[in-house]
Amino acid sequence: MAEHGGALGAVYAATSAAEVAAAYDQWAEGYDAEMAATGYRHPSIGLALLARHLPRGAAPLLDAGVGTGLAGPWFGILGWPEVWGLDISAGMLAVAARKGAYARLVQAVLGQRLEFATGQFAGVISTGVFTTGHVGAEALPELLRITAPGGVIVLTVKGTLWDSGFAAALRALPVEVLEVTDPYVSMPGDAATTPSRAVAVRVP
Repeated sequence: MAEHGGALGAVYAATSAAEVAAAYDQWAEGYDAEMAATGYRHPSIGLALLARHLPRGAAPLLDAGVGTGLAGPWFGILGWPEVWGLDISAGMLAVAARKGAYARLVQAVLGQRLEFATGQFAGVISTGVFTTGHVGAEALPELLRITAPGGVIVLTVKGTLWDSGFAAALRALPVEVLEVTDPYVSMPGDAATTPSRAVAVRVP
């Protein structure tokens, strides 16, 4: 199997939250151009699922693992007026801030306790985060906690993670699974990319 090189390879090789943050800090300024060159699909697929299941005007939303804010300019176009962003990397957040699309940006680690109120968000979207060496099912209960009853959570999940326990962990949670996509390749321009899925759930 081909291996990821460059900045993406460094991110996947990270073995701790601090190493992940440092790798993304180093990558932040070149991230948008490099991901565009791979044909990166996660944000558009995640936004499509969110638009199908969460009404226009729902607020606030959380972009969890916002990165450089690739999805940011689209939230307003799709009818969501207030979006917060969270990321592990200060460098990525600095780039996201320049897009001017987020009401607030917060540095935090998914999988740990988040400094948000219970039921604070009408919806949560997290694209490209639940993947190799990043975040696993341990982050799900906290995302549920901060989502309001009736709110929608959309996640993209690397297929290897999905098959090795994530799907089972999701089924064990008190959520309504609205949709699970067929497997798709998130970066068709990167030969090492393996398939992912996207899932939408509603919090009761």
